Amino acid sequence: MPDRLSGAIIAAGRGDRLRTASTDLPKPLVEIGGETLLARQVRLMLALGLGNLHVIINTETGRRMSEIGLELTDRVRLLVADTPNSMESLLRLGELIPAGRFLLATVDTVLPEDEFRDFFDRARDATVDFSVGGFDGALGVVEWRGDKKPLFVAVEANGAIAAFGDEKIDDESSALVTAGVYLFSTRIFEHSRIARARRLGALRQYLALLIEQRMRFAALPMTDVIDVDEGADLVLARASVARQGR
Repeated sequence: MPDRLSGAIIAAGRGDRLRTASTDLPKPLVEIGGETLLARQVRLMLALGLGNLHVIINTETGRRMSEIGLELTDRVRLLVADTPNSMESLLRLGELIPAGRFLLATVDTVLPEDEFRDFFDRARDATVDFSVGGFDGALGVVEWRGDKKPLFVAVEANGAIAAFGDEKIDDESSALVTAGVYLFSTRIFEHSRIARARRLGALRQYLALLIEQRMRFAALPMTDVIDVDEGADLVLARASVARQGR
């Protein structure tokens, strides 16, 4: 039985690039496989045996949820806030998450349940001994498939992440990018004051800061992951979910 780590979902963005393909819905409320992206992510994360799940949404999403009657399980701690960027969304969640390890996902990361569970199991193993020199966290990584705004990752021979970047970091034929799923120690929030003093404005910038502050993260390869940013991504995600049955 999995130990009771917390969970967190970042779902506070507007999803402007997806709006033309989703009848102007906020991204968390776009449907695939008969359920919203938000409800699907909540279901998959709770199926892992997590404790309470902390979710941040913006006020528009909260209002639209009320209009369509979308209710989440009472195991979800819902935070409604219009944060200016993804880093601030994470830091606001960090004010609520109890000390320890937590599983984090962005709402637009679509992957099969078995791959989510496999990542969770490997990430827990990689971070169990962070207090004695192990990893402070683990990030899912996939091969870059031409996404327009990827976060590239340089990985050392021992599987540790060496750097993040907006551009391809080396000349290797295959480039790795973040997959939108993470397992962290709440120690990552110890650097929030530095991030705000530097006026950082994105989750990717905060991750780079954590590497600068000598935190260690494992890169865990994944395969069947779709980042839903545009209409074409939504078509792929719906087809993938249809093949899986859920």
